[in-house]
Amino acid sequence: MRFNLDNYGQLIISGIKGTTLLPEEVDFIKSEKLGGIILFSHNFEDPAQLAELVNSIQKLRDEYPLFISVDQEGGRVVRFKKHFTQFPSMLDLAKLDSPKLVFEVHQVIAKELAACGINLSFSPVCDILTNPENKVIGDRAYGTDAETVEKYISAAIRGLQTSGLLSCAKHFPGHGGTTQDSHFELPLVKTSLAELKSREVIPFIKASKSRVEFMMMAHLMVDALDEKLPTSLSPRAYDFLRQETKFTKIVITDDMEMKAITDRFSIEEAAVMAMNAGTDMLLYRFMEDADKALKAIREGVKKRTIKKESMLEKLGRVERCKKEFLSNYQPIYIPKIAEDFNSQEAKKILAQYQASQTTKV
Repeated sequence: MRFNLDNYGQLIISGIKGTTLLPEEVDFIKSEKLGGIILFSHNFEDPAQLAELVNSIQKLRDEYPLFISVDQEGGRVVRFKKHFTQFPSMLDLAKLDSPKLVFEVHQVIAKELAACGINLSFSPVCDILTNPENKVIGDRAYGTDAETVEKYISAAIRGLQTSGLLSCAKHFPGHGGTTQDSHFELPLVKTSLAELKSREVIPFIKASKSRVEFMMMAHLMVDALDEKLPTSLSPRAYDFLRQETKFTKIVITDDMEMKAITDRFSIEEAAVMAMNAGTDMLLYRFMEDADKALKAIREGVKKRTIKKESMLEKLGRVERCKKEFLSNYQPIYIPKIAEDFNSQEAKKILAQYQASQTTKV
């Protein structure tokens, strides 16, 4: 990928407004050579419509396809419901003490998503549920201790990545001990550095060893790392991530439009700070804010408040990932989509789970 100002769009993943692309969205994706799109429930009607939308997005690709991403964790955090297999929460699945089952669940999730052209899942959740009052993570976590969570992380990543999907370990350095929700406020984490290393970071180390392609940096105030800046804007937090997990691939922020950030910083200011802190990619729910961020990044490079050298490294990580995993892109053939849904594997897994619940009763 040639290093010039036109390529910085590769470092942005943005949402879109509806079930089809608007003309202004087409223009933005194409002219800015956008790195990826994140899809939500408001972008979805059924698998065929979803595949058609993804095909229309990928027609606008530059040298490599876009990352087409979603939060489809299973349990209560799923963006696509109609025709997609609805699995129990990961906390409930983990109670069956079967990493093999978690692997198979993620294979089904990956096959259904890939059938519609999705290539990046923002999962697994690597947070440890150390605070039972934590509602934002809650049953999205695999367990309440590092050993339990670690046991399932590798299975989830392998399930996704052997079935056509890139995966993303989240939310570094661990959102499981908080009571606040970063969608609405900036959570404060009082965990010591020793505890972070011996507990919170363990599942992320496992994810790195399991060859996860992305890690997501959370919006948290972790005093042990930085008393002044949220983790997503803190060079110390990114250094800690790289050093502790030995992760060399793509780091992406959580949604930059969460109130944990927007209540304290402008879109433009936060984008530049996050890039300088060490993120590779920025995530936005709305394209208007993605546009503001991109303009600020370009301005930052021109004024040398962002180092060109660091931007080259970020672009290199994105290019390496796309070249390795997305080079053989083919549009989705929509008449064949139904074959990947309502599978025997999915029915078998759900039956196994139901049988385990009956046995307990």
